Amino acid sequence: MWQQKSFENEEQKGILYLVPTPIGNLEDMSFRAIRILKEADLIAAEDTRNTKKLCNYFEIGTPVVSYHEHNKETSGEKLIHKVKEGVKIALVSDAGMPAISDPGYELVAAAIREKVAVVPLPGANAALTSLIASGLICQPFYFFGFLDRNKKEKRSQLESLKKQMATLVFYESPHRLKETLSIMLEIFGDRNIALAREVTKKFEEFIRGSLQEAITWANEDEIRGEFCLIIEGAKDQLEEETCWWEHLTLDEHVNHYISLKNISSKEAIKQTAKDRGLNKRDVYQAYHIEQ
Repeated sequence: MWQQKSFENEEQKGILYLVPTPIGNLEDMSFRAIRILKEADLIAAEDTRNTKKLCNYFEIGTPVVSYHEHNKETSGEKLIHKVKEGVKIALVSDAGMPAISDPGYELVAAAIREKVAVVPLPGANAALTSLIASGLICQPFYFFGFLDRNKKEKRSQLESLKKQMATLVFYESPHRLKETLSIMLEIFGDRNIALAREVTKKFEEFIRGSLQEAITWANEDEIRGEFCLIIEGAKDQLEEETCWWEHLTLDEHVNHYISLKNISSKEAIKQTAKDRGLNKRDVYQAYHIEQ
């Protein structure tokens, strides 16, 4: 056990500061964050080019070094060694909180192992900013971050969250949004969702409604910018037993897959049969012959 007293002998010891940076609007930079970046001996940045732009804007002359996903092992060791020697280092990511869907966790863990003081600053964070404006229950919430890019893994991750009763929070890129929303509808059912786009930036936008409505919007509108998805959690066991397709006829169920995923009727029938626990031949007969 180690009891860290963050500000005891602050002037004489090395410290690792975790400094949030704006997620879009530079006015969200706090006075304390600017002061710490100016007083630090070194700034460790995810992208030195972006951080130097930020430093130039706020007239911060502190040297900037690189710390990112691909050099975190070698760079991390050097940074911890410097802090142990008494150097004050401020860790920043490109935008938002270090270690939240950004590099930082490994450096913090290494610092704690070496009994180096880790001092966090509060500040901008896309997930919490989106959550409080979503109109959905804010607590409890479950922050997941980015889902896996692989469709099979993504489906598995969402399946594991199906019974989670807390409000769910995800990050998603614009070119994967349609696929993600489609899989969410299949697994979660037609729950309420808020899509937060370009939060704090000039083109900030919130799209609130059901998952089905969100899919319709995504198919009809131009998708731009990074998204934060806030999704209603499972309400109770009864909701989990209610399937999103229950209000659809068998024909409507098949046509839903054809129009939504742009797949053949054969594949749509196969998926419909799987959803309903029916034999594929029975679904084929009902869809192609009996209609």
